Amino acid sequence: MRALIQRVERAAVVIGGQVHAAIGYGILVFVGIETGDTREDSEWLARKIAALRIFDDEAGVMNLSLVQAGGNTLAVSQFTLCASTQKGNRPSYVRASRGEQAIALYDDFVRALSAAIGKPVANGVFGADMQVELVNDGPVTIWIDSRRRE
Repeated sequence: MRALIQRVERAAVVIGGQVHAAIGYGILVFVGIETGDTREDSEWLARKIAALRIFDDEAGVMNLSLVQAGGNTLAVSQFTLCASTQKGNRPSYVRASRGEQAIALYDDFVRALSAAIGKPVANGVFGADMQVELVNDGPVTIWIDSRRRE
């Protein structure tokens, strides 16, 4: 399971011209689910993200977690995070998990992250054509891969 985390001033998901979900200060998490990912991956990733110290403390040092900073979260499924560009110029998505397994793991991730931060996680719609709007704060952008545990 892969995640791209961006610290944001605000973020929103728009579907069919309508705002589906929006947050203020916090994080936007793009989540890619690969074949072979498990519930253990989703739970580990959620705990890791909740504990990341990427918010400024009173001294302006990134020393606070999402919970400590009082931030919000928007999670968006994104199979293109599983792209392989090793051969040629057209990305391959053969590593991306399909269908029911991917939906179940995405839902597990959202539930685990919500439990870890103690508040609801806004989200997009799995498989939908979404437009994502964001204002990256910093910019702070972090990449995490559950298989590499980094």
